[in-house]
Amino acid sequence: MAPPASPRLILPLVLACGLSACVSVGPDYRAPAVAVPEGWQAVPLEGSVAATPDGLARWWEQLADPQLSSLVADALAANPGLDAARAALRAARASRDAAAAQRYPSVSASGGVTRSAALGAERTLYDAGFDAGWELDVFGGLRRAVEAAAAERDAALADLRAARVSLVAEVALNYIDLRAFQTRLAIARANLDSQTETLQITRWRAEAGLASALDVEQARSNRESTRAQIPTLDTARAAAEHRLAVLTGRAPGSLHEVLAVADGARAGLLPVLPASVGVSIPAEALRQRPDIAAAERRLAAATARVGQAEAARYPSFSLGGSIGLQALGLSTFTGGGQVARSLAASVSGPVFDAGRLRAQVEVQDALREQQLAAYRKAVLTALEEVHNALVAFADGRRRQQALVEAAAAARNAALYARHRYASGLIDFQTVLSTERSLLTLEDSLASAEAARLTALVQLYKALGGGWSPGDGTATPAPESTP
Repeated sequence: MAPPASPRLILPLVLACGLSACVSVGPDYRAPAVAVPEGWQAVPLEGSVAATPDGLARWWEQLADPQLSSLVADALAANPGLDAARAALRAARASRDAAAAQRYPSVSASGGVTRSAALGAERTLYDAGFDAGWELDVFGGLRRAVEAAAAERDAALADLRAARVSLVAEVALNYIDLRAFQTRLAIARANLDSQTETLQITRWRAEAGLASALDVEQARSNRESTRAQIPTLDTARAAAEHRLAVLTGRAPGSLHEVLAVADGARAGLLPVLPASVGVSIPAEALRQRPDIAAAERRLAAATARVGQAEAARYPSFSLGGSIGLQALGLSTFTGGGQVARSLAASVSGPVFDAGRLRAQVEVQDALREQQLAAYRKAVLTALEEVHNALVAFADGRRRQQALVEAAAAARNAALYARHRYASGLIDFQTVLSTERSLLTLEDSLASAEAARLTALVQLYKALGGGWSPGDGTATPAPESTP
């Protein structure tokens, strides 16, 4: 039987345990202060209101398009990229739990049977026991490791939210592209029909000697030029449709029937712009942006890694102990067995490593500086994106209004020109000019409407809209030091 541990051995260990709860080398993390403007230096938006958390969380519902809302719901449920982000979050949470477990003692159990023979006599020995070990976190290396793992877990959570924000915006942008191309296809086909009528009128007038062969060929060239635009537009439409299918976790082409429109349909294809646009102040926008939260958490993790590397330069203390039981038979295992126990304490520390540990501290400090720069860049990029989206949305409104008036005038001009040409009152060049202007302006108007919707989507994305704590991405409970 092993002698009990000496009080002179136990006392320093108890003191070391006390020290392990109060020392953490390395820098303590403080969130960096960033100068944020009080307001946006962009063109004021007519009809803008203060953004609300609920409004930002489900901003796409403001577009009043059930088809879009359905696609967003499908994407959030089945997008492979979002599934990968969720898996990364689970891995980060498990890594934090593994790091925290290292701060506690480890206990293992063992047992065995040994059979030996000597001088013709056989002997069977049964043994069982428990071994325990505990590394004392005197200088806080393990605590810093837990801090780093917890910050990386929070960064993974922010990455999931950022993936959600990007996914919702991408679905909306591709849906707008799809409807815009469908609208432009309808415009091109309507103009093709009109130009076909003009060609027929020109042929009749040529047969009557009222128009030349040149007029006929110009009319045919104008029609075929419009016809040549249709395949290009249809290719772009198909690409947007296929992209939507992939974003919602489906095979390309599976949404064709769902997203198809009737031939010639133009009205009501694009989503409706809301009467008011919710815009948050810069400080709130930065707090809402998950990519900024991810950058800040990675800075916190890098700061903790500096302390972890610094702690590796100091001695490490550990406790170990075991208790076992040995017996020659199972019947005597609990009653007559021999008990063996031991308690050990050890200390180890670097003596000479040619500066390796110091270099590791410098590496981690440089990585911390790198993450700080990344965080500042993320903040500036976010402010830039919001400003750009605000300007694009405001300027898009003015451009759309001008194109509405121009397209209306072009439609009237084209109608008058065809009637006057049929009556022989104007030459054919005037008809060609009005038809080309009509096609160009109607196409530009459809593109302008889509561009304004695109700017709105980019604005909500820049504001960090598309997630809320209640959507399955809840923030974990604050860390507590055991």
